[in-house]
Amino acid sequence: MTTFAPDSLALNRKLPLWYQVSQSLRASILGRSPEAPLRLPTEDALAAHYGVSVLTMRQALKELETEGLISRHRRRGTFIEPSAQRGAPVRLLGSVDAIVAQQSGMRTELLEHGPTPVPSELAEFFPDLAEVAGFRRLRSDEKTGEPTNHACNYVHPEVAAAIDLADLLRWPMTKVLRDAAGVRISRITDTVEARLADPETARLLEVPLLSPILHYTGVSYDEDGRAVDVARIHYRGDRFSFTVTLDA
Repeated sequence: MTTFAPDSLALNRKLPLWYQVSQSLRASILGRSPEAPLRLPTEDALAAHYGVSVLTMRQALKELETEGLISRHRRRGTFIEPSAQRGAPVRLLGSVDAIVAQQSGMRTELLEHGPTPVPSELAEFFPDLAEVAGFRRLRSDEKTGEPTNHACNYVHPEVAAAIDLADLLRWPMTKVLRDAAGVRISRITDTVEARLADPETARLLEVPLLSPILHYTGVSYDEDGRAVDVARIHYRGDRFSFTVTLDA
């Protein structure tokens, strides 16, 4: 039987090892994809994966069992509880101009671009596509150079063909699509969640592993109701605020 593959962890010797391992495994469990297997590797395998003793690993697993994220069965192994999911995030609707303003005013580095498979969790937005155009960027404060957010955009191929890469260094994707590529965006649906920084996000944003971050997902639709862009952005928790104005 295939077992769940947790994220790797760079240990900090100033914090209790069992706590770091339990929090890293907790983040992996809550952030798993829908098709991920529920069975965890053995205690020995997990201990080797994290570079800790079996006793430390056992203590970390006990913490997650107490929390109700996993269940342990004699001779069968340890399994993720199917109900262990993040709570439903708050969904917010805002104007296109508000989203453009939110994303502007930062120095941008284009890390990667090109065709990429549609992530399984985003398949609902691109039902007839196996591949989209991917763009990965790192934004930093113009004055201090401090990283502020890491953005991944998944763009419909028909729309992506009109994107000039130079524009992505100057403007947010929403502005590029609307003003440069000529896409008539009808609405954007925002989702904002609190998460813990995984190793890759922590490295890019220069924050401690498992520190709080805000995970933003923005889905842009054209006038035909077609999703043309899905943006997933990780913001440093100490550099981001989200303001919503509701008209009475």
